[in-house]
Amino acid sequence: MTGVKIAYYRKEDWERLLEIIDDKESMHDTWNDWYNAFSKAKTNLVSQGFMVIEIEVNLDELNNYCKLKCIDNNGKARSQFVREK
Repeated sequence: MTGVKIAYYRKEDWERLLEIIDDKESMHDTWNDWYNAFSKAKTNLVSQGFMVIEIEVNLDELNNYCKLKCIDNNGKARSQFVREK
């Protein structure tokens, strides 16, 4: 079974996440909206036979990761961050 890592954001971190990312316009407005999409994606992956590994994103680590790599904090960077965890 192939494992797939996906980012999980805590509800209490949501407002701060929106403040620190560079692509806020492409992110869900609320944590509940994001969580619904996250749950659907997770269910879809499991139904395709993948083992889903939730990676809880620490916003300080994410921010530092992007700064160290001199990259924007966008979807691509967040995916890369989670893959490397």
